[in-house]
Amino acid sequence: MAGKQDAPTAAVVVGPDGMVSGWSEGGRLLLGWTAEDTVGRPVTDLLADPPPPGFPEGYGAGPDPTGFILLRHRDGSTVDAVLTAQPLLGPDGRTLGHVLTIQRWGRRPVITDRAFEQSPFALGVYDPELRFLWINASSGRVIAHSEEQVLGRKYREVLPEFDRSLFPERDDKPYTDALAQVARTGEPTRLITVFRPRGSDYANAWATSIWPVRDAEGRVRAIANWGFDMSAEYWARQRLLLLNQASGGIGRTLDVIGTARELAMTPVPGFVDLVSVDLFGEVLRGEEPPSGSPFAPGEPIGLSRAAQHSTKADAGRAPGAPTPVTHAPGSVAARCMAAGRSTVELAAEPGQGGEWAFGPGLAADPAHWPPGNPVIDESIAADGLTGRITVPLRARGALLGVVAFSRVDRPEAFTADDLILAEELTAKAAVAIDNARRYSRERTTALTLQRTLLPQGLPNQEAVEVASRYLPGGTGTEVGGDWFDVIPLSGARVALVVGDVVGHGLHASASMGRLRTAVRTLADVDLPPDELLTHLDDLVLHLASDLQPAGHFQPTGESGATCLYTVYDPVSRHLTLASAGHPLPLVISPDGTRTPVPVHPGPPLGIGGLPFEATELELPVGSLLALYTDGLVESRERDVDQRTAELRRALDHSTTSLEALCDTVMDAMLPQRRTDDAALLLVRTHALDPHHVADWDVEPDTAQVPRARKLAVDQVDAWGLEEAAFVTELVVSELVTNAIRYGEPPIRLRLIRDTSLICEVSDSSNTAPHLRRARAFDEGGRGLLLVAQLTQGWGTRHTTDGKTIWCAQNLPEAERH
Repeated sequence: MAGKQDAPTAAVVVGPDGMVSGWSEGGRLLLGWTAEDTVGRPVTDLLADPPPPGFPEGYGAGPDPTGFILLRHRDGSTVDAVLTAQPLLGPDGRTLGHVLTIQRWGRRPVITDRAFEQSPFALGVYDPELRFLWINASSGRVIAHSEEQVLGRKYREVLPEFDRSLFPERDDKPYTDALAQVARTGEPTRLITVFRPRGSDYANAWATSIWPVRDAEGRVRAIANWGFDMSAEYWARQRLLLLNQASGGIGRTLDVIGTARELAMTPVPGFVDLVSVDLFGEVLRGEEPPSGSPFAPGEPIGLSRAAQHSTKADAGRAPGAPTPVTHAPGSVAARCMAAGRSTVELAAEPGQGGEWAFGPGLAADPAHWPPGNPVIDESIAADGLTGRITVPLRARGALLGVVAFSRVDRPEAFTADDLILAEELTAKAAVAIDNARRYSRERTTALTLQRTLLPQGLPNQEAVEVASRYLPGGTGTEVGGDWFDVIPLSGARVALVVGDVVGHGLHASASMGRLRTAVRTLADVDLPPDELLTHLDDLVLHLASDLQPAGHFQPTGESGATCLYTVYDPVSRHLTLASAGHPLPLVISPDGTRTPVPVHPGPPLGIGGLPFEATELELPVGSLLALYTDGLVESRERDVDQRTAELRRALDHSTTSLEALCDTVMDAMLPQRRTDDAALLLVRTHALDPHHVADWDVEPDTAQVPRARKLAVDQVDAWGLEEAAFVTELVVSELVTNAIRYGEPPIRLRLIRDTSLICEVSDSSNTAPHLRRARAFDEGGRGLLLVAQLTQGWGTRHTTDGKTIWCAQNLPEAERH
């Protein structure tokens, strides 16, 4: 400040003719010129630049008599100065000239002020009440006001639109609030402001800095700001953000309609106002999309509107409800699909005077558009559209459908960059939709295979009442390998089986089918549960080795399978069971109490070398058994024990219908969005009437055969089955004779009346009989052949103390009990 105060001040008197008539000593000190040099010369000789209009007459005539000026020093240099002009008046009020006061401008040269004034950045200064003090020309162009129009007026009064956010959904701070905050706190701030300049149809993005201007004492005397147009960078960043959002938001589910809806919702409202996604029916069904030319020239194209979303609250289409749509042969959608190229339609020619107005910083040259774009189509205005981009939906060389991105009642015309964005969004969605289609096809195939391999109907038997449910994992998960089976066995017994192949997809379904077939085959041999699982374990090991590929990949056998095998005998009411890594069944007595199962599950199938433990329980009549897979009780929120307790509570023993109880359990245990498949087999045990079972000890003497025949025939007659007496007499004779000749005592004969008439002969020998073809003159070898011919089934089952030969005769429906 001292430098400025000590600087010389020149006083110059200028006459009406512009000639210098007086010169002070300060003029010599400031410019080097003496009074002799200047008096009588034009004042303009002192200027280093051409004089401003009206100089010197204009100085002092306006409201602000002060201005910056560049003067010539006597030594040839220039001097930045502040000039103040005051009129020199005569007694009659006439202007006799001007008195000019000239002082060196010590803070910055005048050219610097011109640099600020001519800056391409918008500059402004406001007082603490946000009244305009100064703006440069760039700022005036942005706010569409000159400096003279705004000086002294409040910012909110001049620009009320800056008092609200252009994008309130983004929680943008209004620009006026940012100015007021700096004035209040004295802390500078930076922000990006998005707004539409007056007279423009495009929103511009400005990077702005706001800071306080303080006096020598540090008090805030003004607020200054500067900003520059960064629209190109901003909108490019918004496109990248939208693409990033699409990467995480499209294809989250392996569902065709769900993915189409994600595509429809992602660009609304930031990019467009309305999106529709039309797909071929084959794509929705998971089938292969049409190959080659999917439609004949001149024929309308039938698609399905898989998704539609707009800024209107009621315009969203719920997933899972596609509606038919037809595109005329010459429509834009039909041409796009036929040519495989996108089309941009605009309702009117953008810009004025033939110029393309794509928005500040964006491509403003038609050369940036691909050939044929954009198309001016005023007809879309009838639908309320200002622009539409139609993009064919293609993935892996196949046409899946078409997508339309539309703007409704917004002035911005689409740009070449917008077309690129629409095509990128469509390309990402096309791959996701095709992945969902392929998954849907594989899942449908696997589910069909699995349902084919599962029992289509449970067999007719009297030992137990059964009901079952199987539910695959929810959409987005592959079909698993859960399975169950009910297998009638000899002696009116029944095998109850449930298993799970670890993994999902076609492989799991095929593996499940192999295991179910193997279990049925081994069940026909009538092995005890622990022995059956041992054989099944060996089989899985062999299958895994057979499937070992030649390369270095891991085997794809059923090494992760589990199985629970149980056998229930309605005569003894005994349940025998063994588990290969599978959850044990819940056993609930008729009084509602849980019966513990004292057995430990063995290792999963495919481990090999480890034994399986079997246990036997005696069950009251009417006991309830629940056999299930782990998908029913596994949960991320609770452990297996808690879930098993929930299953126990859901098994209401008082429910008379097992079918209804199955539905209750599945509803209670399975969430809407399950990640694994689940199988449930509910069983209520029955017991045969003791009067329907008869057994006798047989002495190991052939002389006892007639006695055995008579006992059997008398029992059959007592049951009212006289028509079965003849066959019963023959098979009892043959089986008892074979046991006496080739077996070992003790020998027992048993008859069981169930849905069939069963004859069993047991002995202590482990040798199994087999059919053979007797020659014409052989005296023996025809016994088992006669049994096989006269009955509907026969077989051998081994026990811990020998074997049992059995055969069964079908009974008429009226004679079954």
